[in-house]
Amino acid sequence: MNEKRRIGRVLVTGGASGLGAAVAAAVARDGGQPIVLDKDVAGVDGGEAHRIDVSDTGAVHELVTRIAHEDGGLDAVVTAAGIDRPGAFADVEREAWEHIVAVNLFGTAAVVRAALPALRDAHGRAVLVASSLALRTLPDATAYCASKFGVVGFARALAQETRGQLGVTTVYPAGMDTHFFDGRDEQYRPGADAHLIDPARVADGILFALLQPVGVEVRELVMCPEDEPSWP
Repeated sequence: MNEKRRIGRVLVTGGASGLGAAVAAAVARDGGQPIVLDKDVAGVDGGEAHRIDVSDTGAVHELVTRIAHEDGGLDAVVTAAGIDRPGAFADVEREAWEHIVAVNLFGTAAVVRAALPALRDAHGRAVLVASSLALRTLPDATAYCASKFGVVGFARALAQETRGQLGVTTVYPAGMDTHFFDGRDEQYRPGADAHLIDPARVADGILFALLQPVGVEVRELVMCPEDEPSWP
């Protein structure tokens, strides 16, 4: 019978806040070693952390490759880094629009590319964080939707390409109670009656996927309030 997997060394992008921080905490509680990548790691309380913007894919490749070659290698990656800047397509500056895609999609792919040899060696797992807005669209979210739909396509193709070598899980969280919405115009902030889920619950789901034994896969996981309109 397949036994529960050891959690091991888990690279978490966006691991200094929000969902990423919840994942890093869950990994540490289970006896694993979270390795945090984020633009600002000042708030990371202990453990290994590296300051980097994942949209700089060259720097990401260099850093993740180095981490993967350190003692212990890598057992998993969780790509929780993500940004958005809501606004009508015609009103969002080209540079800002492309930066959202660069962080959410290209940064995700860069991390996985650099980690792939180590993940194959460990028969490890890549958990790619998409969004409920990879299942439906909203106005004023063209860059975010494009990038998260792209993450889903990338993850599904990667899962087919690497089956039998490593696990690939796509996670679709709906709105979470984090600082993701801070600084937005009021029209783009959740209302007082919004049902936001605790990122720790999503982290629990990700940990469940990470701990599945070799040969057992959680390919896709939707985490949402019971009245979430994105599913089914």
